[in-house]
Amino acid sequence: MRVKKISEVIGTRVYTDSGDYFGEIEEANLHENKIDGWRIKVGGSIMSLIGGARGVIIPHQFVKAISDIFIINKSALPSSESDMEEIPTDLM
Repeated sequence: MRVKKISEVIGTRVYTDSGDYFGEIEEANLHENKIDGWRIKVGGSIMSLIGGARGVIIPHQFVKAISDIFIINKSALPSSESDMEEIPTDLM
């Protein structure tokens, strides 16, 4: 296994584990010299799920693989507003 430098990962395309394009890596967030999360510039249809935001921070624990592409766990993504409408208000 080859260890990559953070500078080599910037600009890498990010996909969910279900194969959906998510965006590109912009920056790594460090905490005590360890990667805590990744700032991702969102692209494609995912932007509508996150309310039009241009970027998100995904905790490193949701990263499944780093190579020529990043693969993140789809559960890291916020649910859509339509999913929230289906939940009865007394349960929220």
